[in-house]
Amino acid sequence: MMCRLYGVSRDGYNSWRRRGVCERRREDSELFAYIKAIFDRHDGCYGSPKITRELKKKDISVGQKRVARIMREHGLKAVKSRIYTSRPGMYKHLFGIPCRIEGIELTGPNQLWVGDVTYIRLSDGTWQYLSVIMDRFSRKVVSWSLSDRRDTSLTLSSIDRAVRNRGCHQDLIFHSDRGVEYLSGHYRERLRRYGISQSMNRVKNMNDNAFIESFFHQFKTERIKRKVIDSADQLRSVIREYMRYYNTIRSHSSVGYVSPQEFECRINY
Repeated sequence: MMCRLYGVSRDGYNSWRRRGVCERRREDSELFAYIKAIFDRHDGCYGSPKITRELKKKDISVGQKRVARIMREHGLKAVKSRIYTSRPGMYKHLFGIPCRIEGIELTGPNQLWVGDVTYIRLSDGTWQYLSVIMDRFSRKVVSWSLSDRRDTSLTLSSIDRAVRNRGCHQDLIFHSDRGVEYLSGHYRERLRRYGISQSMNRVKNMNDNAFIESFFHQFKTERIKRKVIDSADQLRSVIREYMRYYNTIRSHSSVGYVSPQEFECRINY
């Protein structure tokens, strides 16, 4: 009856049973075990390109299309961030701070830091504000600070920690958007004290700070949108764990599919 239902002959069905599972399928089953382990280790944040890279690090030669097919067959789908398009041009004046990064070529760490502030909402409806500074060459987060107020003290805390963590460097540029926290006299004076040149987005060009914006999208997609966060202390713990993971474990395609910290170690040696 089943043969008639599916339109196959009895001989064909029995021949298929005698052949058993083909070698290709057995290899796929073994590959899936490795793929699932990598997928789970990174909490569902790695897609087929990064998983393929991780497999090759283990001397497992496999193509990305095959990895993608196996993931698709088993319902493994990496989390992805949505890309939002903002309306630029909120500020009509240049405020005297130019964009110093147009066409810049970086050759090492501590030549260009980028920073921004993002909003994070807790389960009770209150807001927390996260300030992050990243080294654009290696994509390593060099400092962060969290507060229930978006003001100059928040961003001052980030730049102070960045200098403590990385030191002062000649010809270092700090780039940000034109937020009021970065335009304040106190912040500009602190940068001058550290010998850091200030740079800001060009008017009506929000892509100048795309690297830090991309980081915020990744962070919120991989952590914030997947958890219920009830308090500032819990949020601080989540941020601390993610920053450690991002800097030391999570591979980054723009630095050769290694973590930012490993990339900096390779450059230094």
